[in-house]
Amino acid sequence: MEWDPLLLSFKVAAISTIAATIIGVAFATLLTKRFPGRDILDVLLTTPMVLPPTVLGYYVLVVLGRRSWIGETYEDIFGSSIVFTQKGAVIAAAIGALPLIVKAARAALEGVDPTLLRAARTLGASKSRAYFTVALPLAAPGVLAGVMLGFARALGDFGVTLMVAGDIPGETQTASLAIYDAIQGNRQSDAAGMIAVLSAFAIVTLYVVNKLTRKPHED
Repeated sequence: MEWDPLLLSFKVAAISTIAATIIGVAFATLLTKRFPGRDILDVLLTTPMVLPPTVLGYYVLVVLGRRSWIGETYEDIFGSSIVFTQKGAVIAAAIGALPLIVKAARAALEGVDPTLLRAARTLGASKSRAYFTVALPLAAPGVLAGVMLGFARALGDFGVTLMVAGDIPGETQTASLAIYDAIQGNRQSDAAGMIAVLSAFAIVTLYVVNKLTRKPHED
């Protein structure tokens, strides 16, 4: 079994999930408020869940590719491109994880009893203090469930990563891409080990998520 693609997958998934969690919880908090265009923002954040990976990857290439103003500016400043690098793999994985985290975090935050927040405000807490000391801790299990699903999604990303980061051994070849290459090259034994690790991780993740999201009366 090849360990490098697996280690790279976990590295990419970890970085992308951290970024997606910060952005996702912020957007989830925003979506719990009423404001013009909220439904449109919700659709935009959720769209990566339903777009074909090749289509989503194409959009990312258009926005971040070397011919885009973002890609050109980044290359002028840092001397390297975003796409077909590990940075591209992280962005691809984060885009896949973001909708799952936003959905879970929003549901968890909206499930917090508003009377508890009002009680905190009555006792002198500011809105931000009530959010960080009451709402967020109470929503933590649901948020964590979303983060775990996002990590699992990032860990197994294939299509968008292939489009945005390529399949470069030792650089951007994640476990999913390595499995595909191994099957194509009739190297079943190389693929089997990685398949077993990813499958076991997925099963454990779903088990923990079910535990986190289970209501008390269901125990």
